[in-house]
Amino acid sequence: MTLHWWHITASYVLTLGTFGALAVGAALRHRAARRLLATLDPRGERA
Repeated sequence: MTLHWWHITASYVLTLGTFGALAVGAALRHRAARRLLATLDPRGERA
């Protein structure tokens, strides 16, 4: 594998890793927001 393809591979890995980490972070924030909303909502799960 030439140096060019090593750079291409590293670029793809870093890009996918970054967007994967952003997706995981968004999912965790969404889960926390859902729990907070369930706590604060006076109607609870009935609505």
